[in-house]
Amino acid sequence: MSADRAVLRSGRHTVRLGRPDKELFGSGGPTKRELAEHYRSVAPRMLPHIRRRPIAMHRFPDGIGSERVGGFFEKRRPDHAPDFVGSVEVPREQGGSIPMVVCDDTATLLWLADQAVITPHPWLSRAGALRTPDRIILDLDPSDDDFAAVRTAAHRVRAVLDGIGLAAFVMTTGSRGLHVVAPIRPEMDVDEVRALARGIAEATAAGDPDRLTTEVRKDKRRGRLFLDYLRNSFAQHAVAPYAVRALPDAPVATPVPWEELDGVGSAREWTVRAPAARADCPWKGLNRHARSPGRAAARLERARPPG
Repeated sequence: MSADRAVLRSGRHTVRLGRPDKELFGSGGPTKRELAEHYRSVAPRMLPHIRRRPIAMHRFPDGIGSERVGGFFEKRRPDHAPDFVGSVEVPREQGGSIPMVVCDDTATLLWLADQAVITPHPWLSRAGALRTPDRIILDLDPSDDDFAAVRTAAHRVRAVLDGIGLAAFVMTTGSRGLHVVAPIRPEMDVDEVRALARGIAEATAAGDPDRLTTEVRKDKRRGRLFLDYLRNSFAQHAVAPYAVRALPDAPVATPVPWEELDGVGSAREWTVRAPAARADCPWKGLNRHARSPGRAAARLERARPPG
């Protein structure tokens, strides 16, 4: 094998990594090989959270420092993908459908790395039930670098979720904020789930209106932290747990135990070269905590102040 190729094996499958020593994160930063090895190492923890979900592939073939600094999203499964890379047909608004990649095994994660997919973005629903999500996500998006405020907001979201009977899990996004995730049974249409997510965000913001907001327009937030519920719409997606972000030093979106959250100093606390030193996934068994979104919506409605 020439120096510009490397062979990675996973089970019965072989992935040929092109240009393995290419620095994807700037000079001296992690290489494509390191990206692939990261995904190989986190696969046992990551795959349970992304299996059978359509994946939007955020690709950076020239690295994050290229002229195409933002990379680009590719949603259609390319025709050249190997046979072991699965897909699901996803309807399009203009009619018809497209095949999107699903990532069910380590080999597919390695292939994504070879395609310079730095960040896989899975849907909130699974193949066979694309309009009935099985999780709610609130993206806590700060207007500045005050991560302490993000942690406080996460605890407030958790309290609201607990009050309506939903379990809450938290992870760093690897960028600026946190994601709070509530697993739900796939019983409600995505539009109803989005309304529930909005209600949760509004109830949280109402508890601290001087610091939190659900205002979509940035010019109306007035420096307040945005509780983003919009990712719960149909065909939207979110950063996968243990996904690498296209930023210097290759930070990693990392699930965190609630009892350790206040000790986390930044959404970029962990990187490809300095991962979290934790054997088990704090989100292990997340799906077993899925609860009825309908009951949660009813509890939220009863908790609304009159008027």
